[in-house]
Amino acid sequence: MTELSITLLTERPADDAAIERLVARTFGPGRYARTAYRLREGNPHRRDLSFTAYIGTMLVGSVRLTPILIGEAPALLLGPLTVEPPFRSHGIGRRLVERALAAAKADGANLLLLVGDEPYYGRMGFKRVPHGQVTLPGPVDPARVLVCTLDDTPVEAVRGPVRKGFAEVA
Repeated sequence: MTELSITLLTERPADDAAIERLVARTFGPGRYARTAYRLREGNPHRRDLSFTAYIGTMLVGSVRLTPILIGEAPALLLGPLTVEPPFRSHGIGRRLVERALAAAKADGANLLLLVGDEPYYGRMGFKRVPHGQVTLPGPVDPARVLVCTLDDTPVEAVRGPVRKGFAEVA
């Protein structure tokens, strides 16, 4: 198989419509009922920490980071992460997440949360939060609540209610 030439870029306002179409195709209308969507709704993502993946001029992937609080600790919510189905299994999602983690760390963030699959995200440093340590504003499978600490903070120290965070993370 030939290697795809992927370009990762910081998200731009001009990407918004294409990202929304991609998210609609990959997550469908059910995305509005998800707990993570409740945290993003009315809570602008950090465009400077969000990235797109292009093959030529075609947008094939996107990841966004949105400010949240876990207890009183500033954090970032990773997601949605989405890749066009024909381009999955080429490492695009991993590359987008790694770029977002590096940008978040450079910006001074030390805590990211997501609701996702531990086998996939665990390879990028995310760990399951022990059951009951964090509460989200809606139903969620506790086995899918994952965090990545970008400093020495142990996962066991991450606790409290998760809510929208409008303040700067750094």
